[in-house]
Amino acid sequence: MIRTLLALDGALVRGALSCVLAAEDDISVVAEVDRGDAVRPAVRAQRPDVVVADLDLVAGDASGPAGACPLLLLAHPRRARGLRGMLSATRAVGILGSDVTPQRVVDGIRRLARREAVLDADLVVAALHADGPLTSRETEVLSLTAAGAPVAEVAVSLGLSCGTVRNHLGRIARKVGARTRVEAVRVAREAGWI
Repeated sequence: MIRTLLALDGALVRGALSCVLAAEDDISVVAEVDRGDAVRPAVRAQRPDVVVADLDLVAGDASGPAGACPLLLLAHPRRARGLRGMLSATRAVGILGSDVTPQRVVDGIRRLARREAVLDADLVVAALHADGPLTSRETEVLSLTAAGAPVAEVAVSLGLSCGTVRNHLGRIARKVGARTRVEAVRVAREAGWI
């Protein structure tokens, strides 16, 4: 029996996949979580054989949210940039598009349990070539802004003046075609640049 943990945002998708997996004779869902910070504790408590996770939920955990447990990431092609860190941080990882059929997820779980590769070639190529228009400094500024830091806090964190941070935010908005900082954050997140 392949013990599986689901770490997916959205009760409908998580519940539907759980039902699909429950119909399989060799797979059982041992836990379901909907927050990235709940993955590690659930892995420690349930000891799954495979974790199926939404990239957006676990992308911030650069050390690998599932530890040594194989991780099957479901990612949208526009968010492929977030895969770069996960590919190097996690020892056993599989990657599938978030729009694949449930049967591909079932097959991916089985393959990862056998320690076989599970890769969506289009997503891997997108991850390797997902360079955005933002400089590394602009990415830092926007990431801190996206986390809710006000201009003054971003300035202190990065050793910049408030005016320089505002200039960066203005340039970022123009580069991504946004009218506001909030819109710039949304566009950058959807494109996988932050």
